[in-house]
Amino acid sequence: MAWRQPIWPRLLPDRVVLGLATLGPVGRRLRAPGTWGSVAGLLYFTVFFYPLDTAGLLLLSAAGAYLAVAFCGEAAFRMRRKDPGEVILDELVAMPLCFLGWRDLAAQGWPNWAIFLGGFALFRLYDIAKPFGIRRLQNWPAGWGIVADDIAAALASCFTLHLGAWLWAVWR
Repeated sequence: MAWRQPIWPRLLPDRVVLGLATLGPVGRRLRAPGTWGSVAGLLYFTVFFYPLDTAGLLLLSAAGAYLAVAFCGEAAFRMRRKDPGEVILDELVAMPLCFLGWRDLAAQGWPNWAIFLGGFALFRLYDIAKPFGIRRLQNWPAGWGIVADDIAAALASCFTLHLGAWLWAVWR
């Protein structure tokens, strides 16, 4: 399988590529840039994904993931580093996947704030610890490796949220 880095970002100036990949000053100037990228991802979810159904969330996430692969991979190349910590577009685009099926959780009586806070916390845990083979995804080439581990962390977070809600319903 030949996963190639998209070449079209090569045509863009550094300020555009690096600015988007680092979310401007968020990734470059704040401490714990991955956490701030995840906060931005939560905001991104609430602004653009909140009203969408699951199909819309998946389609918009796929488009965002492709753009993140392109910009994060090109930024890493220009910075001459494999997965620079300042590059946080990957956290932003992965965060909405934490909330697949969130309306089902809300229908069970979970308040939205608890769902979103839980998804955020689980995402940070899985993104930092990288369990379940998530760490190996970073070995994929260029932007694919930068983005894939965050997508896996988001899906693990989503699964854990739903599993936790199911266990709560069974055991209460």
